[in-house]
Amino acid sequence: MWSVIERERIPKQIRKAPREIQLKYEFWKSVIELEGPIGLRRLPGLRDHALKGEWLGARASRLSLQWRVIYLIVRDRAEVLVLELN
Repeated sequence: MWSVIERERIPKQIRKAPREIQLKYEFWKSVIELEGPIGLRRLPGLRDHALKGEWLGARASRLSLQWRVIYLIVRDRAEVLVLELN
């Protein structure tokens, strides 16, 4: 099992998001908690990928055409740190 740790601003970003995005984020969390990042890569609709530039080392999953969840994998523990929902 993986644990998802959210930055303090994430709950506010989720509340501001449309209901569809809130549901997709909950689905995203359930997949990553059960299967980790490999589970996300198995779902082609999420288009999970590594980031470059200022977000180097982070990953992103697509919740819709406009919304992404950006996260870091903590390698020495089974944890995922959610950095941004935008």
